[in-house]
Amino acid sequence: MTITPLISRHILPLVLKLLYPTLRISVIPTKMPTYEKGAIFAFWHGKMVAGWMLTHTLFPGKHATAVVSRSEDGRILSDTLKQLGFSLIRGSSSKGSDEVIRSMRQTLEKREIVVLTPDGPKGPMKQFKYGLLRLAASNHFTLIFADISYTNSWKLKSWDRFEIPKPFTKTSVSLKLINLPEFKNEEELRAYSKQLSDQFSHA
Repeated sequence: MTITPLISRHILPLVLKLLYPTLRISVIPTKMPTYEKGAIFAFWHGKMVAGWMLTHTLFPGKHATAVVSRSEDGRILSDTLKQLGFSLIRGSSSKGSDEVIRSMRQTLEKREIVVLTPDGPKGPMKQFKYGLLRLAASNHFTLIFADISYTNSWKLKSWDRFEIPKPFTKTSVSLKLINLPEFKNEEELRAYSKQLSDQFSHA
């Protein structure tokens, strides 16, 4: 089914605004980690329904910028996120785009929030991309990962096992502050990325 701009700009944002308040959300820990510069907020691609909406809940009063691919799926997501109050950076940090990385850095240095799915836009599922970790580590930006789970959801047969939480379902959110080490070389970065991905692959 083709998702027209009418759907992505009006119907999808409305559906999310109606669905999100019904979710019975619990967040651990209840107090957000502190950060001096901006913060990168991340969650898996398959958990986007709650993830995007959680941003405004967890970072009240903070301007949020979403990193979204230039694909057709990214166009649909961008249309929706604009209506939900997000600014946009179009492109993918996973491909090392200088423009995307530069825009992310500039946003974070203004003490704002950058939101993304570290395994998007096309996977591999639940695998952190090198570009994100390199940016966060080299600039000492705070990286907060949200481990999101639903007790009841519709599961799609997509590459990311996309989940749509059913209304009123219990939604558990575990926030993980990821303290990134200094990477001496690319091999250390890749090894750490695999270790981190394995740690959160159950999420």
